[in-house]
Amino acid sequence: MPIIQDNPYATLTAAIEKLKEDGYTHDFNQREEYLECKQLGKNFGPADFTIRHTYRFEGMSSAGDNSVLYAIEAADGTKGQLVDAYGVYADSLSEEMIEKFRVEYESPGKL
Repeated sequence: MPIIQDNPYATLTAAIEKLKEDGYTHDFNQREEYLECKQLGKNFGPADFTIRHTYRFEGMSSAGDNSVLYAIEAADGTKGQLVDAYGVYADSLSEEMIEKFRVEYESPGKL
């Protein structure tokens, strides 16, 4: 289960750029039953990827600006990112995908 980590990034853009530097260069799209990487023409089911890092960003102006950034590594070595809105704008997912993306919150100060 992924863990929301202390977020050292002031902005979503800064986090995305740092993850790209760390090799998370592909963009993933969430579908009901899999992750899609259009750049490579590949799909990854829940058993085919691991969420390595998770960062939450809360909008200053409205709840609609809330998002989570996932750093993901697929079983074949593909590394990329997924930016996902949460709350009102969250996408519908299969039970398997919901379980994969269920987030566990760590105690503050622990990584």
